[in-house]
Amino acid sequence: MNLGERLLELRKIKNLTQDDVAEKLNVTRQTVSKWETNQSTPDFDKIVPLCELYEITPDELLTGKKQEQRKEDNESNEQLNWEEAKKHLFTRGKDDENNYENMTKEQIKRKSAEIVSSSILIFFIAIAYAGIGTTVMMWNPVFVGCTFLILIGWGVTRIVKHYMAIPKLKKTEKEERQDKIIKQINDIVGGIGVAIYFIVSFTTMAWHITWVIFIIIGLIEQIVKLIYMLKEEEENEK
Repeated sequence: MNLGERLLELRKIKNLTQDDVAEKLNVTRQTVSKWETNQSTPDFDKIVPLCELYEITPDELLTGKKQEQRKEDNESNEQLNWEEAKKHLFTRGKDDENNYENMTKEQIKRKSAEIVSSSILIFFIAIAYAGIGTTVMMWNPVFVGCTFLILIGWGVTRIVKHYMAIPKLKKTEKEERQDKIIKQINDIVGGIGVAIYFIVSFTTMAWHITWVIFIIIGLIEQIVKLIYMLKEEEENEK
């Protein structure tokens, strides 16, 4: 019996559903399903919670043998090759690095903060590049504009791709309140930004460049989201 089959059998013995296990371990149901079908293996930090949930030892989870059987095996000098066991059970392949379904909520939030902060940096670089390239270096405006759009597109793509890949997780009341606050702040920022856009555009008649204001609005909204992410991460560490 392989690891996935043991996990399936243990869950059925405890009369639990995949949703029950996912909720107790703070993962998605798809993650539990992949464990039980051997499409992936539990992360190291999920081994102890799994053992506690199913009331077994890590030896039993890994080998399928009871403690009595382990003692008999030890007496017969049949010891487990732990290096091979850890290679099988505790390592994650490159394909799992961005497998959000196999991440905990905390891991996804840290990943979100990383993606958003690095994308914000890309936006700042794009804006600085456009400003310096056209006013200081006097580079070709077409070249500067194309490069600027490529950088902005890269940053936006990273954010969109990340949030589209995140599985739908049940939010706590605190998370729902936080999302509402972020939305209210971003609505205010968006409204002010649109007003500034029209005022500046009609005043200067520089419609060909004032659209950058919308990029700045998006940048501010991402900064607001990042601030709340970092604040929540700090509270979790405490």
